[in-house]
Amino acid sequence: MSRALKIFAVWTRTKCGRKEFHRARLPQEQPSVPANNKPEMALVIKMVKKGLFITFDGPEGCGKSTHSKLIVEYLKSKGLDIVYTREPGGTAIGESIRDVLLDCRNKGMSVMTEAFLYLAARAQIVNEVIAPALKKGKTVICDRFQDATVAYQGYAGGIDIKLLDELGKIAASGLKPDLSIFLDIDAVLGLKRAGGKDRMEKKSLLFHSKVRNGYLALAKKHLGRIKLIKVKGAVEETQQKIRKIIDQCLLNRF
Repeated sequence: MSRALKIFAVWTRTKCGRKEFHRARLPQEQPSVPANNKPEMALVIKMVKKGLFITFDGPEGCGKSTHSKLIVEYLKSKGLDIVYTREPGGTAIGESIRDVLLDCRNKGMSVMTEAFLYLAARAQIVNEVIAPALKKGKTVICDRFQDATVAYQGYAGGIDIKLLDELGKIAASGLKPDLSIFLDIDAVLGLKRAGGKDRMEKKSLLFHSKVRNGYLALAKKHLGRIKLIKVKGAVEETQQKIRKIIDQCLLNRF
């Protein structure tokens, strides 16, 4: 019997609000399932009691929106209860903030204003969408999260990284993704694919090169949570790499 089938997880919450993870063995009479078999993955999905939080991120034009939506359909086909959202946005308030942030007429917006607007949108979506869904045991897929703020307003915009980390913790009430998929693409190619339609996309090549370098720095800093995938070849090729990582993430939870 594989390790994934030997144990299951029980999450409890202490008086101080801290989550604790306990392992318990399944009854011995449970039938064994060969490794790498589809029924094993199906059983693991049924055993997921705590919500799973997965984010997609990367430079402009990396394909995160396309791949995150494909993953939503893939996981739904596996039986997971999915909530899909995006940053900034995902709520009525968040979408209004998004309109302000991306409006090309707002050329005079300072990087600090950007940061606080992104953080405000995040505080709302965590409170209104993400936290309630995770509490119900759902899987949340989010297009961008705190890493984007650090890469764009921190590494590229010049705001102190430690400050953004602290502000990010406050905005998200301490919530962090279980897994982050970073799709890496050259800044020139990414901007060409993005098309330069909004205020952020229209920023300089130097700015977007710093954004990419920021993501690469984050990937080295958070090796356990962040999985970096180079975007090359067909969409299907990249999508298969993402699915393999997420499948393994599900199995490793038990």
